[in-house]
Amino acid sequence: MSTTKGRRRQLASAALRGAGAGALGVAVMTAGEKVEQSFTHRPNSYVPGRALMTLLGRHPDDTVRSPLWNHAMHWGTGILLGGLRGVWAAIGLRGPRAHLAHTVVRLATDQTVENATGVGAPPRSWPRQEQMVDMLHKAVYSFATGLFAERLVPASLESRRGTTSH
Repeated sequence: MSTTKGRRRQLASAALRGAGAGALGVAVMTAGEKVEQSFTHRPNSYVPGRALMTLLGRHPDDTVRSPLWNHAMHWGTGILLGGLRGVWAAIGLRGPRAHLAHTVVRLATDQTVENATGVGAPPRSWPRQEQMVDMLHKAVYSFATGLFAERLVPASLESRRGTTSH
């Protein structure tokens, strides 16, 4: 087995384990959202589900409130980005900086999809409280996903090459 083939296998394994970590991270985030909503009485957002429907060629209006589509987008995005976090863990992108970077990736992914489909509005137009709640929940997801990924995936592909700019 060549070194390249072995590396690809390790990356694929890391992505699969990371996807599992992402599923666990979504479960933690969802539990946190439900606790938060029990105190704040904030309703569920159905924008993620409508964004997924739009990506798949449907054209839902703003009255569509499908928990099934919402869960598919919620869990699908979390699992997909968990795969990325697993790869990061394997190549040595770990700890607080990786958690923070992954939070930004999660927020950017959601906003890119929601705004590119025309289903969502830029966060700057949201009430400040909703911006804070969204950032908090995505940070919880990324932190939990990162902790799980770093437990499940060894940093076996961390390189020491390129430690200087030349």
